[in-house]
Amino acid sequence: MAVLGGDQARQTLATAVRYLLEELAERAPGNAVEVRVPPFGVTQCIEGPRHTRGTPPNVVETDAATWIALATGSLAWVDALAEARAVASGTRADLSPVLPLLASSEPAPSEA
Repeated sequence: MAVLGGDQARQTLATAVRYLLEELAERAPGNAVEVRVPPFGVTQCIEGPRHTRGTPPNVVETDAATWIALATGSLAWVDALAEARAVASGTRADLSPVLPLLASSEPAPSEA
């Protein structure tokens, strides 16, 4: 049963990550920045030059727990970068104007 519970928790985590990536793409449409949350999902967002081949010039990468914390407002963008919980490369790879996606009842630590 524990294995089944683990599989269900992973599926729930994957669903949450993908939902929040879709929400980001809807709220900040475009193809200038690629946001990666391996192994669960990737999306492109923010208006600007479209990237079509090779490694994109503007990339954000983070783990699932950090992505959910950023998207829900329990972790500030600047804190995620400072703590190396997220990596952003490129001049347009700043997600602070579009995060959080969902309101949290508690302010992010750097906003308190």
